[in-house]
Amino acid sequence: MSLMLHIERFGRGQLPLVMIHGWAMHGGFFAPLIEALAEQCTLYVVDLPGHGHSRDCPLPLALAECARAIAAATPPAFWLGWSLGGQVALTAALENPHQVRALVMFCAIPRFLRAADWPHGNDAVLIQKLASDLDTNYDATLERFMALAAMGSTQAHLKLRQLRASAFARGKPTMRGLQEGLRILETTDLRAQLAQLCVPSIWIAGQRDRLVHPRAMQAAAMVARGDFSEVAHASHMPFFDYAKVVADILQPLLHGLMVAA
Repeated sequence: MSLMLHIERFGRGQLPLVMIHGWAMHGGFFAPLIEALAEQCTLYVVDLPGHGHSRDCPLPLALAECARAIAAATPPAFWLGWSLGGQVALTAALENPHQVRALVMFCAIPRFLRAADWPHGNDAVLIQKLASDLDTNYDATLERFMALAAMGSTQAHLKLRQLRASAFARGKPTMRGLQEGLRILETTDLRAQLAQLCVPSIWIAGQRDRLVHPRAMQAAAMVARGDFSEVAHASHMPFFDYAKVVADILQPLLHGLMVAA
C-alpha cells in the first residue's frame, strides 16, 4: 500500500502548475490540457485518495487534508481544480496563499448544492441518489455520472465513449474514496470565504455544463474578484474537447505569473 498521494510530473515550462481532478476520475483525464501547456508549464498532476494510482493511499479524501498533502509534495505553483478538485484547490488557496500563486476553478464552485440564496446549485437528490446507488450497483452509478458529465456536449455519445475508455485506465476508484467525495459535494460551502481569497483567480465554465451551472461560477468569480470565462458548446469537461481554447483562456494569467516571477 502506498502511503503517499500519486503525483505525476509532466512538461518542461517555467511555471509550476498543480492539476486536481474531479469525483470518480483521475489525473489522466487532463492529458489533452497537459499536452497544450507542457511547453509553458511544469505540471504536477494529482490522483486524489481512493482514485487512480492513489486508490490505496490511506489519506482521507477531505479538503484540508488533501490540500495540505498536495502542498507538501509540490513547489509553490498555480493550482487548477476541476469539479470536486476545484474545492480542494480553493481550500488550499484560502489556507495557504504563499503556496498557491493563482487559482483556476474549472467547472467548480464553492457550494455544489442548491440553496435559497444559491439558486444555480444542484438538487440534493442528485448526491443522495448517487450515494444510495453506489451501495447497490457501483458500475451503473459511475456510468450514470459519466453520462451527466457528457450531457450537453455537441457530441455527447462520442464523449461518453471516450469517458468509458479512460475512466478505469488506472483502476476503479474505491468505495471509500467515492463516498468521501460525495460527502464533500454534499456538505461543503466555501462561499463565505470567497471574499478572503487574496490570489488571482479565473473561473472557467462549460456553456452547456449540466452539473456546474455557469451562472453559479460567474457569481462566485464576482465575489472572489476573479475573472470569468465560458467555453462555448462545452459540457462539464471543456479540456477534453477544447484544450486549445482553455489554454488560450489561461494565457493572460500565465503571462502575469511569468512577469511576476
